[in-house]
Amino acid sequence: MTSHAPIVGYRSALETRNASAAMRGIWSDHRRFTSWRRIWLALAQAQMELSLGPTQQQVEAIRRQLETIDHVAAEAHERRLRHDVMAHVHTLGDQAPAARAIIHLGATSQDVVCNADALLQHAALTLTAQRLARVIDRLGTFATAWRDLPCLGFTHFQPAQPVTVGRRATLWAQEFAVALAEVESRLAGIRLRGLRGATGTQASFLALCKGDAAMVDRLEHRFAELLGWPSDRLWLVTGQTYPRIWDAQMLSSLAIAACSVHKCATDIRLLCNLHELDEPSESDQIGSSAMPYKRNPMRCERATGLARFVISLVHNAYDTASTQWLERTLDDSSNRRLSIPEAFLALDGALEVMANVVGGLVVYPHSCKARLTAELPFLATEDIMLAAVAQGADRQDAHERIRTHARAAAHRVKGEGAPNDLLDRLRQDGMFATLDFSKVLDAGQFIGRCREQVDGFVRDVVEPIRVRYDSELGSEPELRV
Repeated sequence: MTSHAPIVGYRSALETRNASAAMRGIWSDHRRFTSWRRIWLALAQAQMELSLGPTQQQVEAIRRQLETIDHVAAEAHERRLRHDVMAHVHTLGDQAPAARAIIHLGATSQDVVCNADALLQHAALTLTAQRLARVIDRLGTFATAWRDLPCLGFTHFQPAQPVTVGRRATLWAQEFAVALAEVESRLAGIRLRGLRGATGTQASFLALCKGDAAMVDRLEHRFAELLGWPSDRLWLVTGQTYPRIWDAQMLSSLAIAACSVHKCATDIRLLCNLHELDEPSESDQIGSSAMPYKRNPMRCERATGLARFVISLVHNAYDTASTQWLERTLDDSSNRRLSIPEAFLALDGALEVMANVVGGLVVYPHSCKARLTAELPFLATEDIMLAAVAQGADRQDAHERIRTHARAAAHRVKGEGAPNDLLDRLRQDGMFATLDFSKVLDAGQFIGRCREQVDGFVRDVVEPIRVRYDSELGSEPELRV
Protein backbone atom coordinates (compact mmCIF):
# COMPACT_ATOMS: atom_id res chain seq x y z
CA MET A 1 0.00 0.00 0.00
CA THR A 2 1.34 3.39 -0.98
CA SER A 3 1.30 6.04 1.71
CA HIS A 4 1.61 9.76 1.14
CA ALA A 5 3.03 12.14 3.73
CA PRO A 6 0.61 14.93 4.58
CA ILE A 7 1.41 18.49 3.54
CA VAL A 8 1.76 20.22 6.88
CA GLY A 9 3.16 23.60 5.79
CA TYR A 10 1.10 26.51 4.47
CA ARG A 11 0.94 26.89 0.70
CA SER A 12 -0.44 30.03 -0.89
CA ALA A 13 -3.65 29.60 -2.89
CA LEU A 14 -2.05 31.83 -5.51
CA GLU A 15 0.49 29.05 -6.02
CA THR A 16 -1.84 26.06 -5.76
CA ARG A 17 -5.12 27.28 -7.29
CA ASN A 18 -5.02 30.56 -9.16
CA ALA A 19 -1.99 32.03 -10.90
CA SER A 20 -0.72 30.56 -14.15
CA ALA A 21 2.53 28.66 -14.50
CA ALA A 22 3.97 31.53 -16.53
CA MET A 23 3.34 34.16 -13.85
CA ARG A 24 4.40 31.83 -11.07
CA GLY A 25 7.62 31.24 -12.97
CA ILE A 26 8.38 34.96 -13.15
CA TRP A 27 8.09 35.32 -9.37
CA SER A 28 9.79 32.03 -8.49
CA ASP A 29 12.91 31.93 -6.35
CA HIS A 30 14.82 30.46 -9.26
CA ARG A 31 13.90 33.35 -11.59
CA ARG A 32 14.73 35.92 -8.91
CA PHE A 33 18.11 34.46 -8.06
CA THR A 34 19.13 33.80 -11.66
CA SER A 35 18.24 37.46 -12.30
CA TRP A 36 20.66 38.40 -9.52
CA ARG A 37 23.33 36.35 -11.28
CA ARG A 38 22.58 38.15 -14.54
CA ILE A 39 23.20 41.42 -12.69
CA TRP A 40 26.55 40.18 -11.36
CA LEU A 41 27.51 38.91 -14.82
CA ALA A 42 26.64 42.23 -16.51
CA LEU A 43 28.50 44.15 -13.81
CA ALA A 44 31.63 41.98 -14.13
CA GLN A 45 31.60 42.04 -17.93
CA ALA A 46 31.17 45.83 -18.08
CA GLN A 47 34.03 46.21 -15.59
CA MET A 48 36.17 43.79 -17.59
CA GLU A 49 35.57 45.71 -20.82
CA LEU A 50 36.63 48.93 -19.11
CA SER A 51 39.73 47.28 -17.54
CA LEU A 52 38.44 47.77 -14.00
CA GLY A 53 39.64 44.45 -12.57
CA PRO A 54 37.63 41.40 -13.65
CA THR A 55 39.16 39.13 -16.27
CA GLN A 56 37.55 37.25 -19.16
CA GLN A 57 38.14 33.99 -17.26
CA GLN A 58 36.24 35.32 -14.23
CA VAL A 59 33.39 36.61 -16.37
CA GLU A 60 33.03 33.24 -18.08
CA ALA A 61 33.10 31.46 -14.72
CA ILE A 62 30.04 33.46 -13.67
CA ARG A 63 28.33 32.92 -17.04
CA ARG A 64 28.65 29.14 -16.70
CA GLN A 65 26.76 29.23 -13.38
CA LEU A 66 23.80 31.44 -14.32
CA GLU A 67 21.21 28.66 -14.01
CA THR A 68 22.90 26.19 -11.66
CA ILE A 69 21.95 27.66 -8.31
CA ASP A 70 22.53 25.50 -5.23
CA HIS A 71 19.44 26.64 -3.33
CA VAL A 72 20.20 24.43 -0.33
CA ALA A 73 23.64 25.96 0.04
CA ALA A 74 22.20 29.46 -0.36
CA GLU A 75 19.68 28.84 2.42
CA ALA A 76 22.45 27.60 4.67
CA HIS A 77 24.55 30.69 3.97
CA GLU A 78 21.58 32.95 4.69
CA ARG A 79 20.86 31.28 8.04
CA ARG A 80 24.48 31.95 8.98
CA LEU A 81 24.88 35.44 7.49
CA ARG A 82 21.32 36.79 7.94
CA HIS A 83 21.69 38.55 4.59
CA ASP A 84 20.08 37.17 1.45
CA VAL A 85 22.23 38.94 -1.14
CA MET A 86 25.49 38.06 0.56
CA ALA A 87 24.28 34.47 0.92
CA HIS A 88 24.01 34.28 -2.85
CA VAL A 89 27.34 36.05 -3.34
CA HIS A 90 28.91 33.25 -1.31
CA THR A 91 26.90 30.57 -3.10
CA LEU A 92 28.00 31.85 -6.51
CA GLY A 93 31.56 32.15 -5.26
CA ASP A 94 31.47 28.51 -4.12
CA GLN A 95 30.30 27.44 -7.57
CA ALA A 96 32.57 29.78 -9.52
CA PRO A 97 35.69 30.02 -7.33
CA ALA A 98 37.71 31.64 -10.10
CA ALA A 99 35.36 34.64 -9.92
CA ARG A 100 34.93 34.79 -6.15
CA ALA A 101 37.22 37.80 -5.72
CA ILE A 102 35.33 40.07 -8.13
CA ILE A 103 31.67 39.10 -7.60
CA HIS A 104 29.66 42.16 -6.47
CA LEU A 105 32.69 44.42 -6.98
CA GLY A 106 31.79 48.03 -6.07
CA ALA A 107 28.13 47.17 -5.61
CA THR A 108 25.68 47.41 -2.76
CA SER A 109 22.80 44.99 -2.30
CA GLN A 110 20.26 47.23 -4.02
CA ASP A 111 22.43 47.50 -7.11
CA VAL A 112 21.49 43.84 -7.42
CA VAL A 113 17.98 43.67 -5.97
CA CYS A 114 16.48 46.83 -7.47
CA ASN A 115 17.80 46.14 -10.95
CA ALA A 116 16.65 42.53 -10.81
CA ASP A 117 13.25 43.69 -9.56
CA ALA A 118 12.93 45.90 -12.63
CA LEU A 119 13.65 42.92 -14.88
CA LEU A 120 11.01 40.81 -13.11
CA GLN A 121 8.46 43.61 -13.12
CA HIS A 122 8.99 44.16 -16.84
CA ALA A 123 8.32 40.49 -17.52
CA ALA A 124 5.26 40.46 -15.25
CA LEU A 125 3.80 43.66 -16.74
CA THR A 126 4.34 42.28 -20.24
CA LEU A 127 2.46 39.08 -19.37
CA THR A 128 -0.32 41.09 -17.69
CA ALA A 129 -0.72 43.21 -20.82
CA GLN A 130 -1.06 40.05 -22.88
CA ARG A 131 -3.70 38.70 -20.48
CA LEU A 132 -5.70 41.93 -20.75
CA ALA A 133 -5.45 41.95 -24.54
CA ARG A 134 -6.79 38.39 -24.71
CA VAL A 135 -9.85 39.30 -22.63
CA ILE A 136 -10.48 42.35 -24.84
CA ASP A 137 -10.18 40.22 -27.98
CA ARG A 138 -12.71 37.71 -26.67
CA LEU A 139 -15.11 40.40 -25.55
CA GLY A 140 -14.84 41.97 -29.00
CA THR A 141 -15.80 38.67 -30.60
CA PHE A 142 -18.71 38.28 -28.19
CA ALA A 143 -19.90 41.85 -28.79
CA THR A 144 -19.93 41.37 -32.55
CA ALA A 145 -21.80 38.06 -32.29
CA TRP A 146 -24.55 39.60 -30.13
CA ARG A 147 -24.62 43.18 -31.42
CA ASP A 148 -28.23 42.86 -32.62
CA LEU A 149 -29.90 41.10 -29.67
CA PRO A 150 -31.94 43.62 -27.63
CA CYS A 151 -32.03 43.22 -23.86
CA LEU A 152 -33.25 45.28 -20.97
CA GLY A 153 -30.90 48.02 -19.85
CA PHE A 154 -30.56 48.93 -16.19
CA THR A 155 -29.74 52.06 -14.24
CA HIS A 156 -29.76 51.80 -10.44
CA PHE A 157 -30.42 48.11 -11.24
CA GLN A 158 -33.92 49.20 -12.24
CA PRO A 159 -35.33 48.74 -15.75
CA ALA A 160 -34.16 51.44 -18.15
CA GLN A 161 -33.89 51.90 -21.91
CA PRO A 162 -33.00 48.77 -23.88
CA VAL A 163 -29.48 48.04 -25.04
CA THR A 164 -28.13 45.02 -26.89
CA VAL A 165 -26.16 42.14 -25.39
CA GLY A 166 -23.20 43.02 -27.62
CA ARG A 167 -23.32 46.72 -26.78
CA ARG A 168 -23.19 45.90 -23.06
CA ALA A 169 -20.08 43.79 -23.67
CA THR A 170 -18.31 46.81 -25.20
CA LEU A 171 -18.67 48.58 -21.84
CA TRP A 172 -16.74 45.75 -20.22
CA ALA A 173 -14.16 45.68 -23.00
CA GLN A 174 -13.67 49.43 -22.76
CA GLU A 175 -12.72 49.17 -19.08
CA PHE A 176 -10.24 46.42 -19.88
CA ALA A 177 -8.83 48.65 -22.65
CA VAL A 178 -8.33 51.48 -20.15
CA ALA A 179 -6.56 49.00 -17.85
CA LEU A 180 -4.37 47.81 -20.72
CA ALA A 181 -3.35 51.39 -21.49
CA GLU A 182 -2.41 51.79 -17.81
CA VAL A 183 -0.23 48.68 -17.84
CA GLU A 184 1.37 49.70 -21.13
CA SER A 185 2.19 53.12 -19.68
CA ARG A 186 3.98 51.41 -16.79
CA LEU A 187 5.92 49.25 -19.23
CA ALA A 188 7.00 52.39 -21.07
CA GLY A 189 8.04 54.06 -17.81
CA ILE A 190 9.89 51.30 -15.98
CA ARG A 191 13.56 52.09 -15.28
CA LEU A 192 16.63 50.36 -13.96
CA ARG A 193 18.18 51.73 -10.79
CA GLY A 194 21.57 51.49 -12.43
CA LEU A 195 24.89 51.34 -10.53
CA ARG A 196 24.55 53.81 -7.67
CA GLY A 197 26.10 52.30 -4.54
CA ALA A 198 25.03 52.56 -0.91
CA THR A 199 23.21 55.92 -0.92
CA GLY A 200 22.85 56.52 -4.63
CA THR A 201 25.87 58.82 -5.00
CA GLN A 202 27.97 56.32 -7.02
CA ALA A 203 30.88 56.97 -4.63
CA SER A 204 32.10 53.36 -4.71
CA PHE A 205 32.05 53.26 -8.51
CA LEU A 206 33.76 56.63 -8.71
CA ALA A 207 36.54 55.20 -6.53
CA LEU A 208 36.69 52.06 -8.70
CA CYS A 209 37.05 54.29 -11.75
CA LYS A 210 39.81 56.33 -10.00
CA GLY A 211 37.74 59.52 -9.96
CA ASP A 212 36.79 59.41 -13.66
CA ALA A 213 33.12 60.41 -13.72
CA ALA A 214 32.81 59.82 -17.46
CA MET A 215 33.99 56.24 -16.97
CA VAL A 216 31.34 55.74 -14.26
CA ASP A 217 28.73 56.73 -16.84
CA ARG A 218 30.23 54.39 -19.44
CA LEU A 219 30.25 51.56 -16.90
CA GLU A 220 26.60 52.10 -16.00
CA HIS A 221 25.44 52.42 -19.60
CA ARG A 222 27.32 49.30 -20.67
CA PHE A 223 25.87 47.44 -17.67
CA ALA A 224 22.36 48.34 -18.83
CA GLU A 225 23.10 47.34 -22.43
CA LEU A 226 24.38 43.94 -21.32
CA LEU A 227 21.04 43.38 -19.58
CA GLY A 228 19.25 44.20 -22.83
CA TRP A 229 18.03 47.48 -21.37
CA PRO A 230 18.13 50.93 -23.07
CA SER A 231 20.81 52.97 -21.34
CA ASP A 232 18.57 56.06 -21.38
CA ARG A 233 15.92 54.34 -19.22
CA LEU A 234 17.63 54.58 -15.83
CA TRP A 235 16.55 56.61 -12.83
CA LEU A 236 18.44 59.91 -12.88
CA VAL A 237 18.83 59.95 -9.09
CA THR A 238 18.10 57.39 -6.37
CA GLY A 239 18.67 56.79 -2.71
CA GLN A 240 19.74 53.31 -1.76
CA THR A 241 16.73 51.97 -3.69
CA TYR A 242 14.80 53.12 -6.71
CA PRO A 243 11.91 55.41 -5.65
CA ARG A 244 9.27 53.28 -3.95
CA ILE A 245 6.63 55.61 -5.31
CA TRP A 246 7.15 53.65 -8.52
CA ASP A 247 5.75 50.58 -6.76
CA ALA A 248 2.70 52.65 -5.79
CA GLN A 249 2.18 53.64 -9.41
CA MET A 250 2.62 50.07 -10.62
CA LEU A 251 0.26 48.52 -8.08
CA SER A 252 -2.25 51.29 -8.78
CA SER A 253 -2.26 50.23 -12.43
CA LEU A 254 -2.75 46.60 -11.42
CA ALA A 255 -5.64 47.70 -9.20
CA ILE A 256 -7.26 49.50 -12.13
CA ALA A 257 -7.04 46.26 -14.09
CA ALA A 258 -8.57 44.48 -11.09
CA CYS A 259 -11.42 47.01 -11.11
CA SER A 260 -12.19 46.12 -14.72
CA VAL A 261 -12.27 42.44 -13.74
CA HIS A 262 -14.55 43.13 -10.79
CA LYS A 263 -17.00 45.23 -12.83
CA CYS A 264 -17.28 42.69 -15.66
CA ALA A 265 -17.52 39.65 -13.39
CA THR A 266 -20.11 41.31 -11.15
CA ASP A 267 -22.28 42.26 -14.14
CA ILE A 268 -22.13 38.70 -15.41
CA ARG A 269 -23.12 37.41 -11.98
CA LEU A 270 -26.17 39.71 -11.98
CA LEU A 271 -27.16 38.60 -15.47
CA CYS A 272 -26.79 34.95 -14.47
CA ASN A 273 -29.37 35.62 -11.77
CA LEU A 274 -31.68 37.07 -14.43
CA HIS A 275 -31.17 33.95 -16.59
CA GLU A 276 -29.88 36.01 -19.52
CA LEU A 277 -26.29 34.68 -19.35
CA ASP A 278 -24.40 31.73 -17.92
CA GLU A 279 -20.74 31.03 -17.39
CA PRO A 280 -19.29 28.12 -19.29
CA SER A 281 -19.72 24.92 -17.30
CA GLU A 282 -18.41 21.37 -17.57
CA SER A 283 -20.80 18.42 -17.59
CA ASP A 284 -19.57 17.12 -14.22
CA GLN A 285 -19.32 20.53 -12.55
CA ILE A 286 -21.14 20.81 -9.21
CA GLY A 287 -22.73 24.09 -8.21
CA SER A 288 -23.75 23.23 -4.66
CA SER A 289 -23.12 20.31 -2.32
CA ALA A 290 -26.68 20.63 -0.98
CA MET A 291 -28.73 21.87 -3.97
CA PRO A 292 -28.13 19.68 -7.02
CA TYR A 293 -29.94 22.03 -9.43
CA LYS A 294 -27.63 24.97 -8.75
CA ARG A 295 -25.45 26.43 -11.47
CA ASN A 296 -23.60 29.16 -9.64
CA PRO A 297 -21.34 31.76 -11.32
CA MET A 298 -18.40 30.32 -9.40
CA ARG A 299 -15.71 31.49 -11.80
CA CYS A 300 -16.83 35.10 -11.76
CA GLU A 301 -17.12 34.90 -7.99
CA ARG A 302 -13.52 33.74 -7.81
CA ALA A 303 -12.43 36.53 -10.15
CA THR A 304 -14.15 39.20 -8.07
CA GLY A 305 -12.54 37.84 -4.90
CA LEU A 306 -9.07 37.90 -6.44
CA ALA A 307 -9.68 41.36 -7.89
CA ARG A 308 -10.71 42.70 -4.50
CA PHE A 309 -7.48 41.31 -3.04
CA VAL A 310 -5.39 43.12 -5.68
CA ILE A 311 -7.19 46.39 -5.00
CA SER A 312 -6.50 46.05 -1.28
CA LEU A 313 -2.74 45.76 -1.87
CA VAL A 314 -2.40 49.27 -3.29
CA HIS A 315 -2.51 50.74 0.20
CA ASN A 316 0.61 48.76 1.12
CA ALA A 317 2.51 50.43 -1.70
CA TYR A 318 1.25 53.88 -0.72
CA ASP A 319 2.28 53.33 2.90
CA THR A 320 5.71 52.05 1.89
CA ALA A 321 6.39 54.92 -0.52
CA SER A 322 5.39 57.54 2.04
CA THR A 323 7.44 56.11 4.92
CA GLN A 324 10.86 55.74 3.29
CA TRP A 325 13.18 57.73 5.56
CA LEU A 326 15.78 59.88 3.87
CA GLU A 327 17.95 57.65 1.62
CA ARG A 328 16.23 54.40 2.66
CA THR A 329 14.77 52.33 5.48
CA LEU A 330 14.47 48.55 5.43
CA ASP A 331 10.81 48.22 6.40
CA ASP A 332 9.95 48.18 2.71
CA SER A 333 11.57 44.82 2.09
CA SER A 334 9.33 42.38 3.96
CA ASN A 335 6.20 44.13 2.67
CA ARG A 336 7.31 44.25 -0.98
CA ARG A 337 8.24 40.55 -0.95
CA LEU A 338 4.51 39.91 -0.45
CA SER A 339 2.58 42.77 -1.98
CA ILE A 340 4.25 43.05 -5.38
CA PRO A 341 4.41 39.37 -6.42
CA GLU A 342 0.99 38.60 -4.94
CA ALA A 343 -0.64 41.52 -6.74
CA PHE A 344 0.64 40.17 -10.04
CA LEU A 345 -0.21 36.56 -9.18
CA ALA A 346 -3.75 37.35 -8.04
CA LEU A 347 -4.49 39.57 -11.04
CA ASP A 348 -3.09 36.90 -13.35
CA GLY A 349 -5.43 34.32 -11.84
CA ALA A 350 -8.40 36.67 -12.20
CA LEU A 351 -7.58 37.44 -15.84
CA GLU A 352 -7.17 33.75 -16.65
CA VAL A 353 -10.67 33.17 -15.22
CA MET A 354 -12.13 36.08 -17.18
CA ALA A 355 -10.61 34.91 -20.46
CA ASN A 356 -12.21 31.52 -19.87
CA VAL A 357 -15.59 33.04 -18.95
CA VAL A 358 -15.96 35.61 -21.72
CA GLY A 359 -14.68 33.10 -24.26
CA GLY A 360 -17.51 30.71 -23.40
CA LEU A 361 -20.42 32.88 -22.22
CA VAL A 362 -23.82 31.31 -22.84
CA VAL A 363 -26.58 33.71 -23.93
CA TYR A 364 -30.31 32.97 -23.54
CA PRO A 365 -32.10 35.07 -26.19
CA HIS A 366 -35.60 33.96 -25.13
CA SER A 367 -35.01 35.09 -21.54
CA CYS A 368 -33.69 38.41 -22.80
CA LYS A 369 -36.77 38.85 -24.97
CA ALA A 370 -39.22 37.83 -22.26
CA ARG A 371 -37.85 40.31 -19.72
CA LEU A 372 -37.70 43.08 -22.27
CA THR A 373 -41.22 42.38 -23.51
CA ALA A 374 -42.58 42.57 -19.98
CA GLU A 375 -41.06 46.03 -19.51
CA LEU A 376 -41.52 47.48 -22.99
CA PRO A 377 -44.92 49.05 -22.31
CA PHE A 378 -43.38 51.10 -19.50
CA LEU A 379 -40.34 51.96 -21.60
CA ALA A 380 -42.53 53.15 -24.47
CA THR A 381 -44.60 55.60 -22.40
CA GLU A 382 -42.63 58.67 -23.53
CA ASP A 383 -43.14 57.77 -27.19
CA ILE A 384 -46.86 57.14 -26.53
CA MET A 385 -47.18 60.51 -24.83
CA LEU A 386 -45.50 62.30 -27.74
CA ALA A 387 -47.73 60.49 -30.24
CA ALA A 388 -50.84 61.61 -28.32
CA VAL A 389 -49.58 65.21 -28.28
CA ALA A 390 -49.01 65.01 -32.05
CA GLN A 391 -52.71 64.14 -32.39
CA GLY A 392 -53.75 67.20 -30.38
CA ALA A 393 -53.64 66.09 -26.75
CA ASP A 394 -52.35 68.35 -23.99
CA ARG A 395 -48.88 67.17 -22.96
CA GLN A 396 -49.48 67.51 -19.22
CA ASP A 397 -52.86 65.76 -19.40
CA ALA A 398 -51.32 62.90 -21.41
CA HIS A 399 -48.46 62.61 -18.90
CA GLU A 400 -50.86 62.39 -15.95
CA ARG A 401 -53.09 59.80 -17.56
CA ILE A 402 -50.14 57.60 -18.54
CA ARG A 403 -48.68 57.96 -15.05
CA THR A 404 -51.94 56.83 -13.47
CA HIS A 405 -52.32 53.83 -15.79
CA ALA A 406 -48.64 52.89 -15.36
CA ARG A 407 -48.90 52.94 -11.57
CA ALA A 408 -51.94 50.67 -11.72
CA ALA A 409 -50.25 48.27 -14.13
CA ALA A 410 -47.09 48.21 -11.97
CA HIS A 411 -49.15 47.35 -8.91
CA ARG A 412 -50.75 44.51 -10.84
CA VAL A 413 -47.31 43.17 -11.86
CA LYS A 414 -45.61 43.58 -8.47
CA GLY A 415 -48.51 43.11 -6.10
CA GLU A 416 -50.44 40.36 -7.86
CA GLY A 417 -47.76 38.69 -10.01
CA ALA A 418 -49.99 39.27 -13.05
CA PRO A 419 -48.92 40.20 -16.60
CA ASN A 420 -48.31 43.81 -17.54
CA ASP A 421 -51.63 45.20 -18.87
CA LEU A 422 -50.56 48.82 -19.42
CA LEU A 423 -51.21 48.74 -23.17
CA ASP A 424 -54.70 47.36 -22.65
CA ARG A 425 -55.43 50.18 -20.19
CA LEU A 426 -54.18 52.79 -22.65
CA ARG A 427 -56.17 51.32 -25.54
CA GLN A 428 -59.30 51.73 -23.45
CA ASP A 429 -58.52 55.38 -22.70
CA GLY A 430 -60.05 57.72 -25.26
CA MET A 431 -56.96 59.94 -25.38
CA PHE A 432 -54.87 57.04 -26.74
CA ALA A 433 -57.43 54.80 -28.41
CA THR A 434 -56.55 55.85 -31.96
CA LEU A 435 -52.79 55.36 -31.59
CA ASP A 436 -50.93 52.55 -33.36
CA PHE A 437 -49.49 50.43 -30.56
CA SER A 438 -47.87 47.83 -32.84
CA LYS A 439 -44.49 49.57 -32.77
CA VAL A 440 -44.43 49.55 -28.98
CA LEU A 441 -43.55 45.85 -28.91
CA ASP A 442 -40.69 46.27 -31.38
CA ALA A 443 -37.66 46.45 -29.12
CA GLY A 444 -35.42 47.30 -32.05
CA GLN A 445 -36.70 50.85 -32.22
CA PHE A 446 -35.54 51.58 -28.68
CA ILE A 447 -31.88 50.47 -28.88
CA GLY A 448 -30.60 53.68 -30.43
CA ARG A 449 -27.22 53.26 -32.15
CA CYS A 450 -26.18 50.10 -30.33
CA ARG A 451 -25.21 48.26 -33.52
CA GLU A 452 -23.13 51.11 -34.89
CA GLN A 453 -21.46 51.65 -31.53
CA VAL A 454 -20.43 47.99 -31.32
CA ASP A 455 -18.99 48.12 -34.84
CA GLY A 456 -17.16 51.37 -34.14
CA PHE A 457 -15.71 50.15 -30.85
CA VAL A 458 -14.46 46.89 -32.32
CA ARG A 459 -12.95 48.75 -35.28
CA ASP A 460 -11.29 51.58 -33.35
CA VAL A 461 -10.36 49.91 -30.05
CA VAL A 462 -10.36 46.12 -30.32
CA GLU A 463 -8.76 45.72 -33.73
CA PRO A 464 -5.63 47.81 -32.96
CA ILE A 465 -5.15 45.76 -29.78
CA ARG A 466 -5.52 42.58 -31.82
CA VAL A 467 -2.81 43.80 -34.17
CA ARG A 468 -0.41 44.66 -31.33
CA TYR A 469 -0.92 41.36 -29.50
CA ASP A 470 -1.68 39.04 -32.39
CA SER A 471 0.78 36.30 -31.44
CA GLU A 472 -0.50 36.06 -27.84
CA LEU A 473 -4.27 35.92 -28.42
CA GLY A 474 -4.59 32.27 -29.38
CA SER A 475 -3.38 30.76 -26.11
CA GLU A 476 -5.94 29.07 -23.89
CA PRO A 477 -6.32 30.29 -20.32
CA GLU A 478 -5.01 28.08 -17.56
CA LEU A 479 -8.06 27.34 -15.39
CA ARG A 480 -6.64 25.19 -12.62
CA VAL A 481 -9.75 24.49 -10.50
